[in-house]
Amino acid sequence: QVHLVESGGGSVQAGGSLRLSCAVSGYTPLGYNMAWFRAAPGKQREGVARINLGTTNIAYTDSVKGRFTISLDDAGNTVFLEMTSLKPEDTAMYYCAARPTYPGTNWADRTVWKYWGQGTLVTVSS
Repeated sequence: QVHLVESGGGSVQAGGSLRLSCAVSGYTPLGYNMAWFRAAPGKQREGVARINLGTTNIAYTDSVKGRFTISLDDAGNTVFLEMTSLKPEDTAMYYCAARPTYPGTNWADRTVWKYWGQGTLVTVSS
């Protein structure tokens, strides 16, 4: 069992920055995969960024490339999402997700992820 707890959400003006954290507990050996998703009001949950523990193989959805950065702490116990140049359209509930094997090209599909956190809200005002 893997337990995920997000933090770091808040309200910020457009152009600002936030750093989200996801505390990971449970069995997550090298090769485990972590991701950040978001769900805007009235929209489905979409993949934002993915990282593989150990290889640091990383992927981003196109809308956040160059603005968001996913990373891990040295112990692999915390996953971060550094968000810069935030836009009002980034407003959403952000979720941390995990799965034991590589998700492949469908990583942005929420149905392929096994474990989820409760989410942290990010609000960007114009």
